[in-house]
Amino acid sequence: MDAPTRPPHVNQRRSQRILLSVSIVISGERAHGTAFSERTSTVIVNAHGALIRLREPVLVGQLLRVKNLLTNEEKPCKVADVNAGYAPIPEIGIAFSESCPHFWRVSFPPEDWSPHNAEAKRVQPKNESDPVPLKR
Repeated sequence: MDAPTRPPHVNQRRSQRILLSVSIVISGERAHGTAFSERTSTVIVNAHGALIRLREPVLVGQLLRVKNLLTNEEKPCKVADVNAGYAPIPEIGIAFSESCPHFWRVSFPPEDWSPHNAEAKRVQPKNESDPVPLKR
């Protein structure tokens, strides 16, 4: 019996992730109904949400609001993942209810982008024997 094949998109993310620190405010309600608001920043962003560090305890599925302090724009979101791990401040995955690629004010690559694509720019040395320069 042959193993079922997976569609090629199963292991792909919905959008490109970018390491980016954006100052934000996360607000919501605690389980007992009191409001909270915490200033923090993103660790990773994408068109569908972000990975943040948040001291306030939250639960997967909890509804929140995220405010981009650079633009003062706000969007509703929900907690997609909680990873307390070994870090002093837990990492929280937040997801927008719909794709918001402009919320972080960065340009994301198109959905079909790949570094293996023939159109991807490659750094070429001037001479074959010259090393490829590293950017720091």
